[in-house]
Amino acid sequence: MNLEEKTLQEVCALITDGAHNSPKSVDVGLPMASVKDLTSFGINLDTCRLISKQDFDKLVRMNCQPVKGDVLIAKDGASALDTVCELKESIEVVLLSSVAILRPDLKKITSSYLRYYLDSPTTRKYMKSGFITGAAIPRVVLEDFKKIIIRFPTLLVQRKIASVLSAYDDLIENNTHRIRILEQMAHTLYHDWFGKVYAQSLPEGWNVVKMGDVADIQWGDTSVTKLSYVDDGYTAYSASGPDGKLAYYDFNRKGIVLSAIGANCGKIWFAHGKWSCIKNTIRFWATTKKVSTEYLFFVTSDESFWPKRGAAQPFISQGDARAIIIVCPKQDLIDKFTSFTSDALEQIDALERKNVNLRRTRDLLLPRLVSVEVGVDEMELAV
Repeated sequence: MNLEEKTLQEVCALITDGAHNSPKSVDVGLPMASVKDLTSFGINLDTCRLISKQDFDKLVRMNCQPVKGDVLIAKDGASALDTVCELKESIEVVLLSSVAILRPDLKKITSSYLRYYLDSPTTRKYMKSGFITGAAIPRVVLEDFKKIIIRFPTLLVQRKIASVLSAYDDLIENNTHRIRILEQMAHTLYHDWFGKVYAQSLPEGWNVVKMGDVADIQWGDTSVTKLSYVDDGYTAYSASGPDGKLAYYDFNRKGIVLSAIGANCGKIWFAHGKWSCIKNTIRFWATTKKVSTEYLFFVTSDESFWPKRGAAQPFISQGDARAIIIVCPKQDLIDKFTSFTSDALEQIDALERKNVNLRRTRDLLLPRLVSVEVGVDEMELAV
């Protein structure tokens, strides 16, 4: 198949980025997004900071507001070139300069195809090897974006390729939405039942205990690092979360993994099935019917729950984790809460596993399709 080869500047009507000066944050205002708010599915407005309407309108006039059909890509920081998305709908948001805005010339290239092409591992490797500058803070200079060379088929084939890949993304996004709903329901139930109870005014039948008296609390395997990861195996938790696999597993049960040091210090994950955890984590689970592992998960889910030591590099000690005081509700409430949240957490786990498989399949297809290594009709048949 014949492919055209052009620079991004030749196939885009506009290549720009967000504001180079950061306006003051306000409590009530309009959203401003940076690279941290960028996801594969678009901009997460929930994590954006707010700026005044006056500053917002000024940035809109400076072309810092993306519109429907724009392709957004991280250009600054540790995640430079790693996150790329297509804006499916226009939204009220402006961007900081850490995000590049690519507005395709739709007579030459579709937004979806451009997004998938830039998201291909082959393309990302090419861009990272030739266009990233800066040692302390990696970044791509805007003018260099315009020089990036891309190859593309006809518009008809572009649409076919995008339709195959978007089928996977739509399923992933739908599952992710269902996960958020289940998480919100479970957290709302916890706060409605237990969130407003304080140790000094406990209802009858409630009491307080130390975490170490109701939970088995131990370090993750301090001898294992990410260098031990394998391509296929069992889920391994590090201080970054479930970010790799090991050829073996240590546990086949429900448990909680706590990030005990670094940027994620205090964050937890609920582990199912066969799993392990490595250095810089603490793992724990309930050891008595007075509480359940599910209950402990929601009790400890707020990062502010954990006492942290150290300023430059915060960490949580095993002794402090064991000494934390928690409230134990009446047994009938624990049992009812555990029954509901156990089902919700199992559904979340099943959806997350589906997403892992969907991403794996999509990531295998993506480079082969955008390079037209495999015929689109053949891939549609397989799907």
